[in-house]
Amino acid sequence: MPIEIGRVEAISRYPVKSMRGEPLEAANLGWHGLDGDRRLAFRRLNHRSGFPWLTATKLPDLLLFTPCCREDGAQGDVPTRVRTPDGEEMPVFGEDLATEVGRRHGAPVQMMHLRHGIFDDASISVIAFDTVREIARVAGVGPDVRRFRPNIVVRLLQPVPFQEDEWLGGVLSFGDGHDDPAITVTMHDVRCSMVNLDPDSACPNTEVLKAAVRANQNNAGIYGAVTRIGRLRVGQKIMLRAAGRKI
Repeated sequence: MPIEIGRVEAISRYPVKSMRGEPLEAANLGWHGLDGDRRLAFRRLNHRSGFPWLTATKLPDLLLFTPCCREDGAQGDVPTRVRTPDGEEMPVFGEDLATEVGRRHGAPVQMMHLRHGIFDDASISVIAFDTVREIARVAGVGPDVRRFRPNIVVRLLQPVPFQEDEWLGGVLSFGDGHDDPAITVTMHDVRCSMVNLDPDSACPNTEVLKAAVRANQNNAGIYGAVTRIGRLRVGQKIMLRAAGRKI
């Protein structure tokens, strides 16, 4: 039998990889994650590795750029403009934005659009607020979910941090019906230095990643694979059921 573990506390997507996220009251969960999530990223033109994307681990200032979507656009639409840390708005595919980001990075970059998204490990990520709060407590900083850049934040019924570890191999469904969206929990979300960066200033605090290591072997949240598409909403019930059950 599935058990209720909590509610959807918040939903976020990140239209441009490593730039500021966008909080949502509701979102479509498709086979490749949330509509419009991480569909754009800057490619490092002179980089020849298997991971050419420019992220905030290389350029922390990326966190201070804000994608701007059309107010009348569909939720899955890519942003049309980006607001720089200096407050100037530039076309998302324009030369001015690529030049500005390249100047800060110190090497040329090019904006790319990938229809199915540009993800590090999986297309959907989930974390419990209690996990964020515990890492923040150990690190001696305020609890800020934005450091962890999840798609879904869970408000747990039983406020125990790192409860996500117990979900591995199970299925999370969102809502009360049999046709509600669902994901299979596939792996831990192993954290990197991104969590050290203050979302408002991009200044690093290395105590945050150290706290994640001390508190839970550097695991904070989970990744999932979408097993049923549908509409996510803040406030939805979250049900956990064992792997192998028909969903």
